[in-house]
Amino acid sequence: MRHVVVMTATGSVGLMAIFAVDLLTLLYISMLKDEVLTAAVGYAALINFFALSISIGVMIATTALTARFLGAGDRLRASDIATSAVGWSVVVSFVVSVVMLLFSPTLLQLIGAKDRAFDIAYHFLLITLPSGVLMAIGMSLSGVLRAVGDANRAMYVTLAGGIATAIFDPILIFALDLGVTGAAITIVVSRLVFAYVGWHGACRIHDLVGWPRLPAMLKDGPAIFNIAMPAVLTNIATPVANAFLIAIIGQFGEKAVAAATIIDRLTPVAFGALFALSGGVGPILSQNYGARQFARMNRALRDALVFSVFYVLFTWAILFLARDAITTMFHATGETADYVKFFCLISGIMWMFNGFLFTANAAFNNLGFPIYSTVFNWLRATLGVVPFAHFGAAMAGFKGAMTGVTIGSLIFGAAALVVVFRQVAKLGANAPPAPVPARALP
Repeated sequence: MRHVVVMTATGSVGLMAIFAVDLLTLLYISMLKDEVLTAAVGYAALINFFALSISIGVMIATTALTARFLGAGDRLRASDIATSAVGWSVVVSFVVSVVMLLFSPTLLQLIGAKDRAFDIAYHFLLITLPSGVLMAIGMSLSGVLRAVGDANRAMYVTLAGGIATAIFDPILIFALDLGVTGAAITIVVSRLVFAYVGWHGACRIHDLVGWPRLPAMLKDGPAIFNIAMPAVLTNIATPVANAFLIAIIGQFGEKAVAAATIIDRLTPVAFGALFALSGGVGPILSQNYGARQFARMNRALRDALVFSVFYVLFTWAILFLARDAITTMFHATGETADYVKFFCLISGIMWMFNGFLFTANAAFNNLGFPIYSTVFNWLRATLGVVPFAHFGAAMAGFKGAMTGVTIGSLIFGAAALVVVFRQVAKLGANAPPAPVPARALP
């Protein structure tokens, strides 16, 4: 439990720094008292999150493979695979950024952006999407740091990006009067800082990542994409689910979209430790898998679930008590405020089971069953969102849609737990002998 908590806590600080300044950015935009701006930032953020989710998939492969070879005692091979994985992260993120730029007008229209909100969101994306390469580099390097167990430096990567955002946002948005453009420029600056700090930790301090070479990248590509492709498919399920939900909610007007945007920024800050738990428990499981320590794998998985339960209950209580203050802080009024308060009332149930799903996905991705995480995430993103949200919206509008999504999360989060414990039990029953560490060879 100590190992789980340390990895999660350090990861939470960095992640929550990013999420908190994203929330702060939205707070600054809301201070302009124009709900169209808030909705536009929400639309653009959904497209950016889609690109980010693909980079997260490559990062998961980087962490899993690097940690596995480190756990087996083969540092040289861990360095080689980490270097190739970072190289592939650059290639993949560049291609994704170009494709997203070309299709962003169509994507914005599909999720309901129109008129002035469409124009602002598209302008925002023109500035931020090209910097996705920097974000991908920083994420892969932070994954290397988590794999080697350097939780503090992995935290510094994301924390530095968050601090940069906190500094530049008010300067560019208000002092230079750039508004939404200033917020977009700040994202580019923060990603540059993010990549630099990751490079310093993984390359200069640990010397685990060198300059990628094409022959090595081609050689390591199959192993990397064997994990990365299912992980990418897993991660893009979340923005796809959000797109479905926004399209359903959009029929209730820009006040509903503005509320959804506030909720989308609020939840990562409130429940950020669940994201960090998934990233933190993964290397623990992978290293112990490499060392064939199956009893520790089971214990780490159970401790992660216990941690998530108590964390969600604590956070849920805070959201319930602070619901009026939250809406006041974001200058939300009328229906927008009512929708945000309703989310605060039901958020605990939804995120309890989302946390279970995140933990199960971390186990699937790091223990050689990435296809399971893909299946469960897509089931939740489709069957767990579309029919439940559509039926709920028809019955009770925005509140019904959110209630439907909560029910879908409950079903698929519980199912993922059952499957992951069965798979871990099979691994232990069919385990080969532990490998001989490379350093022990003559």
